[in-house]
Amino acid sequence: MRLSHYFLPLLKEDPREAEIISHRLMLRCGMICMIERGIYSWLPLGLRVLQKIQSIIHKYQQEIGALPMLAPTLQPAELWKESGRLDAYGKEMLRFKDRHQRELIYGPTAEEVLTDIVRRHVKSYKNLPLNLYNIQWKMRDEIRPRFGVMRGREFLMKDGYSFDLTPKDARISYEKVFQSYLKTFKAMGVQAIPLRAATGPIGGDLSHEFHILAQTGESELYLDQNLLDQEGLEMKDFEKFYAATDEKHDPSSCPIPLDQVSCSRGIEVGHIFYFGSKYSAAMNALVKNAGGQDIPLEMGSYGIGVSRVLAAIIEAHHDEKGICWPVPVAPFSLGLLSLGRSSEVEKTSTNCYQRLIDMGFEVLWDDTEKSPGEKLASMDLLGLPFQLIIGERNLQQGLCELKERKTSNVQVISLEEVLNILDTNTALPRFKEVF
Repeated sequence: MRLSHYFLPLLKEDPREAEIISHRLMLRCGMICMIERGIYSWLPLGLRVLQKIQSIIHKYQQEIGALPMLAPTLQPAELWKESGRLDAYGKEMLRFKDRHQRELIYGPTAEEVLTDIVRRHVKSYKNLPLNLYNIQWKMRDEIRPRFGVMRGREFLMKDGYSFDLTPKDARISYEKVFQSYLKTFKAMGVQAIPLRAATGPIGGDLSHEFHILAQTGESELYLDQNLLDQEGLEMKDFEKFYAATDEKHDPSSCPIPLDQVSCSRGIEVGHIFYFGSKYSAAMNALVKNAGGQDIPLEMGSYGIGVSRVLAAIIEAHHDEKGICWPVPVAPFSLGLLSLGRSSEVEKTSTNCYQRLIDMGFEVLWDDTEKSPGEKLASMDLLGLPFQLIIGERNLQQGLCELKERKTSNVQVISLEEVLNILDTNTALPRFKEVF
């Protein structure tokens, strides 16, 4: 994408209303635009990252057999009356009446909707297990929206729901999602720590939150220091380590020595629940078992805050110059900078841009007439994993610069060497796009 053809409204100064790093950087990078307090438009650059995150979620959900669907944003209040939850969310749930005076809500979650769908169409144990998930915009009428998309009124969320015959089967579904979440966040370039958590208005007696560690996190976490060094563990292995949110932590009953407990701040990016027949029994969602008896379904629900995790990634990956995107979720793989206005710089940049596109890379080419200093600062702010810098001085010697944003390591080498390095970098994703 040529920057001269792109819509990228960069800001030179930090906006006054931005309280945390991710909010400041998302506004400065032209990723979002505030329409109303807590409500944002997602501009082209921000949307690209949202789509990358969604793609990773889809991959690991479908890997465990979960099926994507799309639930409505508006839900009839009658379903929530059936489940007994209509008043549980209080004023955070947006409610209104249509022209026929029927009460509707803007769904903050979709347990009732999915339970209603399944009770209509699933009648036998032979149709189980079933796991359906949905990535949809949700609404929470926050009394004090803050921190940008971290705690906005409108947010994009992945919510999934499992339906099983027995508690044992439901536990297996829960563990599959638990493991898939660890893979999902790792694939995004972040480490998410699972912790025992309170169930809140969702209900049930088994719940885990997934937190990305960050100093700006709203939640206080208590965990075994040894847990921070663990990777690739199964759920049963994680259960061996102490890890709890402040709501679940009790110093008097903590099973490990206090000097082994690490107190950290975290940003919640995922939350999973097993609540058995709480909704199915209340809403009469029954299936026949092998003996022909009607029994309520065993259920779980599984959420990821898609827009929230984007902000959390920025909180975990930035420096004083701007964002440092992990490769899998970066809006573009690399930025191409043309420094100088000579015909040779223009010719080489054009040729290089086309070759990179043909190789399948997502490229943002700063072909504007800004000064070299402005271009370099802007590209650092955007935080693309690599920068390919073509300037008049180096070009006279047949050289250019390849900069890795995360480490600031710069190689001054020939263009062919740059293309070879990028071509053999298996971590860089390849796409075929029309620019």
